[in-house]
Amino acid sequence: MSLALHSTFSGVLTSIPSPTVSYIDLGPLRIHFYALCIIAGIIAAVLLTNHRLTKRGAEPWVVIDISILAVPLAIVGARIFHVLTHPNFYFGEGRNTWNPFEPGSVWAIWEGGIAIFGALIGGALGAYLGCRWTGIRFWTFADALAPGLLLAQAMGRFGNWFNNELYGLPTDLPWGLEIPSDNSAFPPGLPEGTLFHPTFLYEVIWNGLGVIVLLWLSRKATAFQWGKLFAIYLIWYSAGRVVWESIRIDPSEIILGLRSNVWAAIIGIVVGIAILVVQSRRHPGLEPSPYQPGRGRKDLDADVESQNNPSDFVDVSEPPSEEVAAGASATSTAPTDTEGAR
Repeated sequence: MSLALHSTFSGVLTSIPSPTVSYIDLGPLRIHFYALCIIAGIIAAVLLTNHRLTKRGAEPWVVIDISILAVPLAIVGARIFHVLTHPNFYFGEGRNTWNPFEPGSVWAIWEGGIAIFGALIGGALGAYLGCRWTGIRFWTFADALAPGLLLAQAMGRFGNWFNNELYGLPTDLPWGLEIPSDNSAFPPGLPEGTLFHPTFLYEVIWNGLGVIVLLWLSRKATAFQWGKLFAIYLIWYSAGRVVWESIRIDPSEIILGLRSNVWAAIIGIVVGIAILVVQSRRHPGLEPSPYQPGRGRKDLDADVESQNNPSDFVDVSEPPSEEVAAGASATSTAPTDTEGAR
């Protein structure tokens, strides 16, 4: 950005600096801030989802049981999707495709390279299996997860800021993002000091607004159950992603003139609309329970079983009164005064 423009906006934000550090070393262990952003997002999503599921009547922390399967499969799916949509990064002459001990392999997820649409596919499979295991309705879990998932995505985008990556076209806007000219992804031919659209920030703001919208819509219980809130999530997130993806300049596969992730976002919108239409027709009313038919809370089941076991309590009810026949002998005798108190 020119000095004149900096002077024009004196005292006002004229650019967004990029962090110069993206990791810390703790002895032999290197911790990337990108990973910390993702972990923080997962924790936030789990906490919010647990709160929402518990309010629906599910057993507290059942979300942990589902996450044990959903989170690993989401990470695997995210990596696979990224590799498949960036084949030139990993396949071809001179590329290290399979050796995990050398940089650039398909296994080296610690080097970066995950895709949210792959995470949605893998995570959905894991969540389905987790719901079958715990007895939670899949669509109930999806609706409970939707705001937390969008929150996690907003938090994870800060990792791109720390990595100085996935920015947009050059811009003269006062919130343009500074990228060092020695960055390997800096477009050749542009002068040093060129600013770029902070697409990470656009997604943070869009996703943050989406969290508020989803939480507000979820209060309309009759309208947004049976997966319909998750459908709104898909439509909201994917619509924003079409825009941000269209102005990004990082390498990507081009299919029929559009980036692969733009096509993925369009598919996300279509799937969201389809879920909304189908589930609105199939389930116009309220969900009877967050659990599948024949399943329920294990903690409450344990209490009920204990109460129904005759050996677990003492009968203190008054015995039936019966008239004693004249001349019948007593079954017990009262203590006499000669016995005394002991």
